[in-house]
Amino acid sequence: MPIQHSTYSIDSAGSRGSITTTLLEAAADAVWRPYTCHQTFGGTAELIAEDGQQPGIHYGEALCCGTFGELLQGQLPAGSLLGEPHFLVTMPIAVFARAHFMPIAGTRSVTVYPPHKLKAKRLAENLVIALGVSGGSLLLQSELPEGKGLASSSADLVAAARSIACCFKRGVRTSLIEKLMAEIEPSDGVMYPGVVAYQQRACRLLSFLGQMPPLAIVGIDEGGTIETLDYDQRRGEISASHRAEYHQLLDRARIAIPRGDTATIGRIATASALLHQERVPKEHLNSMLKASEATDALGVIVAHSGTMIGILLDRMAADFPRKLRSVLAHVSQFDNSPKIYLTMTGCR
Repeated sequence: MPIQHSTYSIDSAGSRGSITTTLLEAAADAVWRPYTCHQTFGGTAELIAEDGQQPGIHYGEALCCGTFGELLQGQLPAGSLLGEPHFLVTMPIAVFARAHFMPIAGTRSVTVYPPHKLKAKRLAENLVIALGVSGGSLLLQSELPEGKGLASSSADLVAAARSIACCFKRGVRTSLIEKLMAEIEPSDGVMYPGVVAYQQRACRLLSFLGQMPPLAIVGIDEGGTIETLDYDQRRGEISASHRAEYHQLLDRARIAIPRGDTATIGRIATASALLHQERVPKEHLNSMLKASEATDALGVIVAHSGTMIGILLDRMAADFPRKLRSVLAHVSQFDNSPKIYLTMTGCR
């Protein structure tokens, strides 16, 4: 059962002035907690001495899960939210981005590996300046393919921030991380445990919705890549009637997720996929819908700004093994490499 594994830099001289007072205050404010059980892993760390000298080798390691597209993504009616009406609901999956940060005394710059991870470089350099700590080397290793709609960029950024916080044993407010991420691109809400409703453009939490029940997603990749910024700039507005539908779907999600109502969760995901089809059409949506119906699965889910599409199954159902085999058989008729993703179901 296979499970998936703009350039900006800051000069060390005078760069502190480029970070606003708001960021500096947020860095010293209430604690941002990067240690949610299923989204971090241990490393070693040593405190920085009061004189600023680094007493020994220390490093930080952290991780962040991705999300299989979105359970729901759309736009709410005018006036229903303050500010940004665009929102999404996450579908956290047990596929991770990992970050390893090693500080280097006397620098505020960050060297990132692989070198094309420029978004993570920008966030890391802004964060070390906001915290007043050393820059260094940042190694990113991700099981999340890029440009597919699985939150690879957001997971990189969150894992990078967590590794720096872990390295220096610093508490960092979530609002600071979100502010730094919002300066780079729209973001998924993967910095929060569980399922959240999230304003991706503003990088702002709407609400916690609870833990996703144990689901499996048989997913396929339709190929190509979609860049988050490009998609966000060209997606346009949504009609008033569709906004009303999204509002109703969000209200249903607020009830269904805490109850573990998998049937309703499947219907919400399917409805969102269908509503979004005219915006970023999925070639195999109809085929996946037919496969879902033929196998009595929960429904379909898509990466609204990506290339992935999946079929949802309840892992706790008595007939789950049979349904999984049946879904794989149906999907294999038009895609020869489906993969199975498992939802995150709480701290482990």
